Amino acid sequence: MPFTRRHWLALCMAPMPGLRAHAQAAWPTKPVRIVVPFAAGGTTDILARALAPELQRAFAASGQPFVVDNKPGAGGNNGAAEVAKSPADGHTLLMGTVGTHAINPSLYPKMPYDHVKDFVPVTLVAGVPNVLVMNPAKAQALGIDSVASFVKALRANPGRLNMASSGNGTSIHLAGELFKSMTGTFMVHLPYRGSGPALIDLMAGNVDVMFDNLPSAMPHIKSGKLKALAVTSAQRSGALPELPTVEEAGGAALKGYEASSWFGLLAPAGTPKEVVDRVQQETAKALATPAMKERLLAQGAIPSGMTSAEFARLIAAETTKWAGVVKVSGAKVD
Repeated sequence: MPFTRRHWLALCMAPMPGLRAHAQAAWPTKPVRIVVPFAAGGTTDILARALAPELQRAFAASGQPFVVDNKPGAGGNNGAAEVAKSPADGHTLLMGTVGTHAINPSLYPKMPYDHVKDFVPVTLVAGVPNVLVMNPAKAQALGIDSVASFVKALRANPGRLNMASSGNGTSIHLAGELFKSMTGTFMVHLPYRGSGPALIDLMAGNVDVMFDNLPSAMPHIKSGKLKALAVTSAQRSGALPELPTVEEAGGAALKGYEASSWFGLLAPAGTPKEVVDRVQQETAKALATPAMKERLLAQGAIPSGMTSAEFARLIAAETTKWAGVVKVSGAKVD
């Protein structure tokens, strides 16, 4: 077959493998910041700090560190907005949540970012159930040892119990609001700037109840500092198989109850696709290692690593789902 001018042009226009590899190796050229939009100690922070060293090892040839930067406030909106306004060069990433990218757009009348247009999804890191936990002393004083007795106590003592959360609009907040709505009960909502400080006050007895993400609550459940009543997922958690779901333990009033959380990496819109793809691929590899899988599963988190396109579809579906939950619960944030 003769070598024509068309073949010559095609050869000239094709990217050379060596140049492509060089371009990929050029990133990162400075430290990569993973912004956690909540205070230290919560599940968002736990996952980011577990992943950062894995990514740093994966991109060790660059000599650049991957650092976690906590930027709490406004139910995760402050940190997410900062990332949305950052240069789209791949050096600033967000550990986003179901709150920042599915719940808040329906809960807040005015958002400081567009959760779709201002970001490119990189990958889902993990999904986790929430867990209904109480201060043990308060549970004992009120005779609460199950979801049924918890609902009974709430109805007998309206407003006596308060409910901590990691911030307005988080799945922790909405899990409680949905529970209140379905059971016709009332608890005062006390929003914090993350699960970490909320858990400290819960264990100290300054607050009574929390629908926390399972990974951040797990060590305190195991130590006896928190009393777990149920998980909020549709199925029981493999990390605590003896613990029923809220639906299982709550009777007819809580049939269909489900309020789980998820966490994933996002980048500012316009971030080069080759960078997004590389971070997704290396994250998926890290999450698939036996050590990382065992570590996350033991904490109640289910590792993922889905592609950017898959994550985008999840965000779209979850935005629709949580808009319905917000409407049913009547939750609002000024």
